[in-house]
Amino acid sequence: MRILYADTCYWIAMLDPRDQLRAHTQGMMKNIGSCRIITSEMVLVELLNALAKGGERMRELAVEAIKHLQENPNVEIVPQTSLQFQSAVQRYASRLDKGWSVTDCASFLIMEQKGVCDALTSDHHFAQASFNLLMK
Repeated sequence: MRILYADTCYWIAMLDPRDQLRAHTQGMMKNIGSCRIITSEMVLVELLNALAKGGERMRELAVEAIKHLQENPNVEIVPQTSLQFQSAVQRYASRLDKGWSVTDCASFLIMEQKGVCDALTSDHHFAQASFNLLMK
């Protein structure tokens, strides 16, 4: 089974009906078919923060989505740990020439540790870090 890493923009596209990448992302996932998705608590924090400004209904939708992801056997949510955070900050500090967020750095480390090359994202920072962007 194909393993993909899901970044914040993927989750937003899948959940927010107003997102510009929604139709493209849904069509892409139909073409990909069955897969295992890895994401992180840091990414889900970004998702919750991004959808918070969408009002009560979007906040409710975000909470429901997180619950479904936690229960889905084909989704692995990597927990935020102090060690992971420290490692992400180290990566962030070592790439000051890039516009990478600390969440990006944590995602890159997770992908490297798990041997995942394909990212469900349109964030060009993943390409800078030598990963394949699937949401082009």
